Amino acid sequence: MGKIPIALQLYSVRRECKRDLYGTLEEIARMGYEGVEFAGYYDRTAEELRKMLEDLGLKVAGSHLGMNTLLGNNLKKTVEFNRVLGNKYLIVPSLPKEMRKSKDSWINSAKLMNEISEKIKPEGMRVGYHNHAVEFKPIDGEIPWDIFFKEAKQDVVMQLDTGNAMMGGLTADDVIDIIRRYPGRAATVHIKEYSAKKRSVLIGEGDMKWKEFFKACETLGGTEWYIVEQETYPYPPLECVRRCLENLRNL
Repeated sequence: MGKIPIALQLYSVRRECKRDLYGTLEEIARMGYEGVEFAGYYDRTAEELRKMLEDLGLKVAGSHLGMNTLLGNNLKKTVEFNRVLGNKYLIVPSLPKEMRKSKDSWINSAKLMNEISEKIKPEGMRVGYHNHAVEFKPIDGEIPWDIFFKEAKQDVVMQLDTGNAMMGGLTADDVIDIIRRYPGRAATVHIKEYSAKKRSVLIGEGDMKWKEFFKACETLGGTEWYIVEQETYPYPPLECVRRCLENLRNL
């Protein structure tokens, strides 16, 4: 596991971050996470966030951003914020319904992402897309994930969320096959467990074939970050993400 660093998506501990951001980041660093992915900035400036991370020895593995922050005049502000923050991965976590209601909508969304990708490339940044379950529910007889990424250019990051994909009906083998079918696209991936029998499970306790998935990421995916995201809580959130990291290392 030393080859690819492990980060935490801060949405996993959002209430803790809202209550005490620095203290939560400090605890995350103490657990052994090497970076974090943002999902909101808790009313802090980019300078403040960067200083916190530098003090704690944490790196930025990415940020989840609404599509609106990458359009029009907002794009320049977003790029500047993330330049100061030290983040190169601008990941869209979901699309508005009107941008995913049909095959043509998915194609047009991919073309828009291609345009954004070209605009931010001079800054050393990459735009990407993260899935939930809807991307694997057929539309007009095709799988939206494939419609999108067949149209999206190689520079557009395919942030595959393993648990969400399995919620969409994929098997563990199907998820691994996505990495194989889109080599070099999975610069960052979301490590999330799924179980058909139990709702609240931690990494290593469900149906995902992790060793095979990691091998695919390390040999074919072009993966630079494993990002843990935990959205169900059999224990308090910080305890959950600590156990996830321990389980991940044991794998």
